[in-house]
Amino acid sequence: MLTKLELFQAFVAPAIFISASGLFVLSINTRLMGMVSRLRVFRREKHLAAKAGKKQEAVALQSQIDSIELRAGKIKCAFFYMLLGTIGVMLTCLLLGLSLYEQEVLIIAVILFVLSVLSMSVAMVFYISEVAIALTSVQEEEKLYDLIDSLNIPDDHL
Repeated sequence: MLTKLELFQAFVAPAIFISASGLFVLSINTRLMGMVSRLRVFRREKHLAAKAGKKQEAVALQSQIDSIELRAGKIKCAFFYMLLGTIGVMLTCLLLGLSLYEQEVLIIAVILFVLSVLSMSVAMVFYISEVAIALTSVQEEEKLYDLIDSLNIPDDHL
């Protein structure tokens, strides 16, 4: 049976994880919203290019759309696993409190806490993999604009 002091000490680790995951979720959300905004712009530009008969430009834009969608998928997975881990940590706190009355619940709390930390670790792997390709996406975007500029040479320069 846990004493009140031991219970308080047991609550500290999950509480720190909840705070850290909240900041992490905020960061993930900011990245995701930026990607969604870029996707909307690129999709609109692609639509306008296709409508204007600029097939090569539309294909180039689709390549950038695919790249951003890949990154957004990684961020979505990071978001999911971080939230799953956060829920697990909150349930761990609840189970730790219940362990004052039922000792067997403590084992479930420990297992849930370990699974929650593993889920948060998976989220970090997705986040790191997205960050690792973020710069290449910007470099691809620069190449895209160079290609679009070369495709839009005015007729009087030909």
